[in-house]
Amino acid sequence: MADTKREIERKYESDDSGLPDLTGVAGVAAVIDKGVAHLDATYYDTDHDDLIAASITLRRRTGGADAGWHLKFPVSPGVRDEIQAPLSDAVPRTLAGLVRSRVRDADLLPVVRLRSERDVRHLVDAEGALLAEVSVDAVRAERLTGGSGGATQWTEIEVELADGGDQAFLDKVEKRLKKAGVRPSGSASKLARALAETGGVKRRKVARKAPETAGDHVLAYLRAQRDAIVELDPAVRRDVYDSVHRMRVATRRMRSAFRSYGKILDRAVTDPIGEELKWLAGELGVDRDQEVLTERLTNALDELPRTLLAGPVRTRLRTWSHARSGGSRRRLIAVLDGKRYLELLGALDALVAGPPFLKAAGGRPSKVIPKAVRKDFGKLTELVEQALEVSPGADRDLAIHEARKKCKRTRYSAEAAAKALGEPAVDLVRSMKSLQGLLGDHQDSVMTREALRDLAGQAHAAGENGFTYGVLYGREERRAELVELDLPVTWPAIKSSMEV
Repeated sequence: MADTKREIERKYESDDSGLPDLTGVAGVAAVIDKGVAHLDATYYDTDHDDLIAASITLRRRTGGADAGWHLKFPVSPGVRDEIQAPLSDAVPRTLAGLVRSRVRDADLLPVVRLRSERDVRHLVDAEGALLAEVSVDAVRAERLTGGSGGATQWTEIEVELADGGDQAFLDKVEKRLKKAGVRPSGSASKLARALAETGGVKRRKVARKAPETAGDHVLAYLRAQRDAIVELDPAVRRDVYDSVHRMRVATRRMRSAFRSYGKILDRAVTDPIGEELKWLAGELGVDRDQEVLTERLTNALDELPRTLLAGPVRTRLRTWSHARSGGSRRRLIAVLDGKRYLELLGALDALVAGPPFLKAAGGRPSKVIPKAVRKDFGKLTELVEQALEVSPGADRDLAIHEARKKCKRTRYSAEAAAKALGEPAVDLVRSMKSLQGLLGDHQDSVMTREALRDLAGQAHAAGENGFTYGVLYGREERRAELVELDLPVTWPAIKSSMEV
């Protein structure tokens, strides 16, 4: 089982003169010598340096208090999430899965070995609580594969914030170090420095020109969605909050762009990819839809007066939710580990590397892109106005749901147009987001009422009181009615304000 921790640290150059006196740092009551640790770490990557290109590090380390496998993902400058796994000879399966979207079918090979003598100090407050760990690392690096196969060595100072600490404390330490002549390191990590000094990395970031044509703008949007899917893959596997939803949105944005910009991209090429994205979104939705329903019902119960709670409603909800989501996490991981998903990632790479542009792709953005956005908005107008004409009931529920889907597509096509069209497209995105929220609340009410009927049926079969489910059902009906009353007021204002 892998463990995760948030690592917040800063690195500094050292001239081998040791660690400056840090007892004068505000809040530090004592600097405790923790001795010298001997660390031996081997870093792994593909033959094309796919991990380091994404600022991801994977290592197997012995020595010190945390011997084992460490996989680090960047969060922000100086902040990384470290996933740890027990020591083993081969890369642990859990960690290999977390980098699969980056490495695909490539083998993970040992690329650099770092041996360090770490002289450790603990900075503690007046109560003896750890504030930060400071170490002076004498590092010897050896290139194992790629590059020149050379070696290098250096000394650096590393300051790592204690778990739950305030990052402002690192500023205080840095101020003291700078006063002593110590400067921040020019490398983001030991691995980056080792690679740079022993032959560099094989892959370089490609400098991309600013979008000029309509095709350039659409391609930039597609590339951003491809990147989001790849980057979110590890978070989805780790069940990070909202990661499934964000990956699902990225698939929808890309599919929407395929359809909206069919005059720019050849749909004979994009439609099959769109179907695979739809499949992936469906697999991602198994967890997400259940999560939304459970959260909505839980919040609804929290809002009810205790006098309206009859029977074991919360227990029934937990049982129902668990039963509906049982195995879905395992299924999703199996999907992400499967051949079909890997082939989809390959297809997305090929698409952004060689987009299937049509003639209109070479046109001026201000001429080509607005046509696509206006077309989407026109279809949305038809669907909203049709929904307003349908009598309340199942048919109106379905009509509003169809309008909601078209609203999303219009929003996404406007997002893709934002850099080309500027403020008008941004205004449309804002309006569509607001409308999507309104229509989405209506659809959530429809789905919640279906769930409440299911829950009430199970409660009845178990001999439990069904009163509370009826109360919640009535409240959900009222929420939908309020949306239906609001829509005829909101929509004309949105329609009249659109000038894209």
